[in-house]
Amino acid sequence: MGSETSQVCFYGVGVGPGDPELLTLKAYRVIREADVVAYLMNDRGISQAQTIAQAALDDGKEHQQYLPIQIPMTTTRGVVNNVYDQASADIQTALSQGKSVAFLCEGDPLFFGSFAYLLERIEGKYPCQVIPGVTSISAGSAALGLPLTMLKESLAVVSGRHTDDYISQILSNVDTVVIMKAGLARERLMRLIEEAGRTDDANYLQYISRDNEYVTTDITTLDKEPGPYFSLFILTRTPLACRGQNDNVDE
Repeated sequence: MGSETSQVCFYGVGVGPGDPELLTLKAYRVIREADVVAYLMNDRGISQAQTIAQAALDDGKEHQQYLPIQIPMTTTRGVVNNVYDQASADIQTALSQGKSVAFLCEGDPLFFGSFAYLLERIEGKYPCQVIPGVTSISAGSAALGLPLTMLKESLAVVSGRHTDDYISQILSNVDTVVIMKAGLARERLMRLIEEAGRTDDANYLQYISRDNEYVTTDITTLDKEPGPYFSLFILTRTPLACRGQNDNVDE
């Protein structure tokens, strides 16, 4: 192809949270020019990352090979690690043949991204490069029109899979809190937010930047039942109109 991406390299490519227009120009080029494109898919053969990047894939389809990686729906790490071991072996086979491989990652490759598990298996054996992507946190902040931090405000990002005590401590001590992977734990997280006295601070978002995006600034309207995997809470302690007014230190 005579392109920069034709060199042997393993790319982790962030494709953003869902809106194809949030795909960066560099991500588009790397996907289009890659010899092999790898991506995760569920047991129904559906890949969110592939769907987001479809326009770039269409531009490169005449010369590309695809490597779908099916991840089982289980929390048993041994089973999942076996999948990553096999995927890593398949990717390294392609790299050993002089091919470039782009692994598509929703959001950013190194932010709760599966790319990290492949990177630790391949880094040091072949050249690797990360193409950053827009995270769901950034897209969520934009959807709300709400700054994540201002001036001296603190920020914490935690997984909803943490213990009650850990999440409660964060809610009590940090100004802005983002709780990722909120879906299955939604009812429990709503209870913890209420117990911390931060219900009025909380916003809930799911499928951010996608056609079925849902956003609410009143979490008391949510059903107390599990939500989708692609969901999160964003909490800010102070209303936007009041933030930073009593601090004379510029950021």
